[in-house]
Amino acid sequence: MDLGPGRRVAPPRFVLRGVSEKNREGKRTARERLAVEREKQKTADRRRRTLIVGASVVCVLALAAVIGVVAANAGKDDGSEEAGPVVAPSGALGKDGLAVPVGKESAKSTLTVWEDFRCPACKSFELAYRPTLHELTESGQLKIEYHLVTLIDGNMGGTGSRNSANAAACAQDAGKFAEYHDVLFDNQPPETDDAFADNAELIELAGKVKGLDTPAFRGCVEDGTHNSWVAKSNEAFQKGRFPGTPTVLLGDKNIYQDRTMTPAKLRKMVEEANQQ
Repeated sequence: MDLGPGRRVAPPRFVLRGVSEKNREGKRTARERLAVEREKQKTADRRRRTLIVGASVVCVLALAAVIGVVAANAGKDDGSEEAGPVVAPSGALGKDGLAVPVGKESAKSTLTVWEDFRCPACKSFELAYRPTLHELTESGQLKIEYHLVTLIDGNMGGTGSRNSANAAACAQDAGKFAEYHDVLFDNQPPETDDAFADNAELIELAGKVKGLDTPAFRGCVEDGTHNSWVAKSNEAFQKGRFPGTPTVLLGDKNIYQDRTMTPAKLRKMVEEANQQ
């Protein structure tokens, strides 16, 4: 406003104050928006952490469940755990009826043999000593107590050791154990071939033993009647801490570990023991 020469009036200050207030309001609004955004981000971060922790817990629980299942099933392939009652074969002897006897009960000397029908070393022992063992058992000088083991199932996988042992126990029910025992070793597959897991193969081999392939024998093999008994025999082997299969004991001496042992030496040992 012009009041004359040399006199001026400054513009009203309310205009400047209005702009300043608007600037302050804008800044305040921006800070508030920033605060809101930061709070939203914190909330999102907390939610994400919660989800990560929750997922981690689920993963841990799932892993624990898997480990539990694996642990629960560990050892089942080797026949160490079999469901059902333990049915010993006819005439089985010893603690828990785990020994299958061959030979005359009156024989003074006893040979205890732990064998696996899938075990190559067991086959080698049987083929080398079979004539002598037959001679000594048939003459009444020696009785043999066979204990059946599933060591190869446990080491290589499969069920051939168990199934063939069950079939041999079924043959014992029919009074044909010794003959079928020899047939199984004569027809043993390679160690890595689980052919004895096939019950049809075991039944076919029974045809080599006169009078063994009967409906009763077939049912016993197919039903796994003695599977739990085989498992119990294998447990006894493990508890005995034997070095492996075959384990062949004459008294307390493991003759299979004696590198100087021969069929002739075994015959002499039996004869000398019987004279005492």
